[in-house]
Amino acid sequence: MRRIFLALIILLSSATLAVADTIYLRDGRVVRGTVIGFIGGRFAVRVNTAAGTSMTTTSAARTTTAEQGEIQFFRPRDVDRVELEGRSLEEARFETRTVEVGLGPNWIDTGVDLRRNERVSVTASGTILAGRSRITPAGLRTTDPNAPLPRAAEGVLVGAITDDPNAPIFEIGLSREFVADRDGRLYLTVNRSSYTDARGSFTAQVRTERDFTPRRNNTAGNRDATRDASEDDSVFGDTPRAEPAPTRPRNPASGSSSDPFGTPRDRDLERRTPREVTVSVPGNSQGMDTGVDLRSGDQVTINATGTIVAGQRVGSVGPSGKQSGAGAFLGNPRYPFPQAGVGALLGVIRDTAGRQSQPFLVGAQLVFTAQADGRLYLLVNDDNYDDNSGQFSVRIRY
Repeated sequence: MRRIFLALIILLSSATLAVADTIYLRDGRVVRGTVIGFIGGRFAVRVNTAAGTSMTTTSAARTTTAEQGEIQFFRPRDVDRVELEGRSLEEARFETRTVEVGLGPNWIDTGVDLRRNERVSVTASGTILAGRSRITPAGLRTTDPNAPLPRAAEGVLVGAITDDPNAPIFEIGLSREFVADRDGRLYLTVNRSSYTDARGSFTAQVRTERDFTPRRNNTAGNRDATRDASEDDSVFGDTPRAEPAPTRPRNPASGSSSDPFGTPRDRDLERRTPREVTVSVPGNSQGMDTGVDLRSGDQVTINATGTIVAGQRVGSVGPSGKQSGAGAFLGNPRYPFPQAGVGALLGVIRDTAGRQSQPFLVGAQLVFTAQADGRLYLLVNDDNYDDNSGQFSVRIRY
């Protein structure tokens, strides 16, 4: 019985040691151990000699040796592939940062730099005591007209990307997954105007997918995709985020001297100064990003000129489009905006969660008031874009 017990112990120990991650290098070497992360822009692997530190896959492949427990580092350009054993791939694909969000004069810098179109999830817990109220990340039943997001619940957790006061503010609450609409640092705060009577904080966990593209850091702590992957300080996965970002004050008028948009007075004037951009919208556009971020209440004027070819049968049309046949009376249900003519210029507003408004007719000119925060996209009214050509020139003042 004792021999059977000892044999079982040996068998279980061998099985445990056999479980290891495997790094296949481009030069043919194979390293087995435990991938412990991406440190300093390199794969960090704790070598497990008992599991077979090195092995060969072909007769021409080389082997590598290392001491038990030694940590080896490998640049991403040297790695062919990675195989994980005994662990979830989620552990390698995603990283989570925990941030304490108190109620103070400035937004909280999460230290997380986002890339446009990157998917992010934030979950929050905890309680803040403010006056006689106990506030959770879900907020209260009341609203605060002077809060960063006046129409949202008072005290709800909110976020913004970059310290630009014109960047949209979005509600997070207890949990939310969203897609970043721009590159920049993620900031969080509590949706309440007064903070002098507040005690405690929320605990927010920001979960992002690891960036497997070689990149480098700039001095603002943001990811920069302009550097070639062959340079020595290219990174893979985790990007070091020790660099602080500019302070984002809750009230732009109280900005700091490090504000890249200028002095508090200059920044406040910039926020009130109308802006104007001109973009070209191709005839086959099904939703072109104008780069214009609108805030609820913004006054917007759009003027469009030029012609496009909306298919061989329709020919050239202006921004107002062309009605023909029965469509002139009944509309075409296959168009994004059935009541408008083929080739007409349309617009939609898309928020940070990817939700978008119903398409609206822009035509040659449109003046309107934005009803919600979001990015402006322009498209052409059609059901077949394959044979379209040309472009409209569109001037947007907001």
